[in-house]
Amino acid sequence: MFNKILIANRGEIAIRIMRACRELGIQTVAVYSDADKNAQHVQFADEAVHIGNAAPKESYLNADVLIQAARNSQAEAIHPGYGFLSENASFAAAVESANLTFIGPSADSIRAMGDKAESKILMKQAGVPTVPGYEGLETYDEFKKAAKEIGYPVLIKASAGGGGKGMRVVNEESELKEAIELARREAQNSFGDERLLIEKYLANAHHIEIQVFGDKHGNLVHLFERECSVQRRHQKIIEESPSPLLTPELREKMGQAAVAAARAVNYSNAGTVEFIFDPKLALSGDEGFYFLEMNTRLQVEHPVTELVTGLDLVHWQIRIAAGEKFPFTQSDLHQHGHAIECRVYAEDPSTGFLPSTGKLLQFIQPQGPGIRVDSGFAAGDEVTHFYDPLLAKLIVYAGSREDAIKRMKNALNDFIIHGVVTNMDYMHAVLETDDFKQGKVSTRWVETNFGEWAVPQPELHALIAAALADVVFVGGKTQPAVSNETDPFNPWKQTGNYRN
Repeated sequence: MFNKILIANRGEIAIRIMRACRELGIQTVAVYSDADKNAQHVQFADEAVHIGNAAPKESYLNADVLIQAARNSQAEAIHPGYGFLSENASFAAAVESANLTFIGPSADSIRAMGDKAESKILMKQAGVPTVPGYEGLETYDEFKKAAKEIGYPVLIKASAGGGGKGMRVVNEESELKEAIELARREAQNSFGDERLLIEKYLANAHHIEIQVFGDKHGNLVHLFERECSVQRRHQKIIEESPSPLLTPELREKMGQAAVAAARAVNYSNAGTVEFIFDPKLALSGDEGFYFLEMNTRLQVEHPVTELVTGLDLVHWQIRIAAGEKFPFTQSDLHQHGHAIECRVYAEDPSTGFLPSTGKLLQFIQPQGPGIRVDSGFAAGDEVTHFYDPLLAKLIVYAGSREDAIKRMKNALNDFIIHGVVTNMDYMHAVLETDDFKQGKVSTRWVETNFGEWAVPQPELHALIAAALADVVFVGGKTQPAVSNETDPFNPWKQTGNYRN
């Protein structure tokens, strides 16, 4: 086992990995930019290394600086988390060349699955169902011909990258040329690669992904599915496991397809095979699901899988990277209960979800049975514009889906954040709908049903709480607590002599 690991990331995922390291008796090294010098992940680690300016290209995306930080701190391995360089094959190869261990798949596996066009060809060869479409097209006439053969609507998307960048839905031929130009420009700006592919667009499809896990001894299994159809601009908002749509037979078929996809690239460590699923096609005799892409890293939504399987995925990432065998066969693995995750963002739904920045005047996390919060923030921290506005992942677990939904709504109500605007009311409204309760939410559902959603006006007690929090922090420190207050959550307990 490793003695020391450098975490090449920030925020909640860095802290999540550090917690796993602590439990395994491994020392941790944090890295931080100028903007993160006081961040929670820096304080949580055993030691920390400054790696550059706030801009990601000059810090968290600087592979040479990260590797040198690992060497200088005498770390033996690097965990990339998710985002940044986690799916960069060149970084994985450079880590290994520096005689360090990359906690993730091999550079070859990352490279094979990192290109959407190439990976789709590989999946066809492996017998994995793929969305009807074409790769390797260049001219407008080629795209026009392909779109006519596939049938509108079609989806134009970048061959490299992800996160909804370089992606356009085209409903008719008159929209095609402009969509190609916009997607190509965005793909070049985002990934330095303007290549595109075209696919049939499934308007009422669901996004279902399968967690896979493999070791370096040839063992490869799946850890079941996550339903990720609640999306805004191709970005997931709410995830859950199990999916309310899958039958045991379909779950087994999708799991086998995911394992076949991973085996085609000799995959080891944690990975996720993403599928697009159309229930109507499944009812008509078609398989109903198609390979979308593979994420060769730990997913943001991995906690829901941990809760329903009872496995710590980060523990096993580290243990497998250290050479251990994954001791479970497919028949050993089962789903129990139901888990839901909501991504709490500092963004304002009333302004088109623009990021909200500022000091967190209050940040009181919900507590109780079946509630988990993964976060990289605390009260008093500054939310900047430099990085993703994810404040926390709120995850709940219960014996049934109905009980999990109730628990999540209560947890959202109990999560107190003041100082920035969040999307919590928005997610609460989604959970309240009959479509969500019945599992009928497709990937276009949010855009169709919540495009004009209005932010509810805050109640008086919330405004008073925000004002009190502001008063507490204006002085630069919290006053001594009132001795005769027994309720630890009473706002007066934190205002001390101000009460007089």
